[in-house]
Amino acid sequence: MAQRTSLNALRNLIVQAERIVSTTPMPERRSERAAELLRAAIALTDDILLVPPAAILGAKGGKATLASRGPEYFRQLVAKRKTHGGGRPRK
Repeated sequence: MAQRTSLNALRNLIVQAERIVSTTPMPERRSERAAELLRAAIALTDDILLVPPAAILGAKGGKATLASRGPEYFRQLVAKRKTHGGGRPRK
């Protein structure tokens, strides 16, 4: 939540800077280029704000751990247990 607030604040700062630069004339068309870059930054922050945080993580879940360690690692963990009964307890 705090990151969303920070992104909104960043976007607002960029919008204000773009308004200032677009209304102030500078030599050698510098203000136009600065305004163009700031508009691109606004578009990027808008895109970042549209993506929900869970979508960034994706469906990796435990797949990254399994892929990096392999099934042999988990077999060794099971072998280290004192009791080999797994699953749900009997009724």
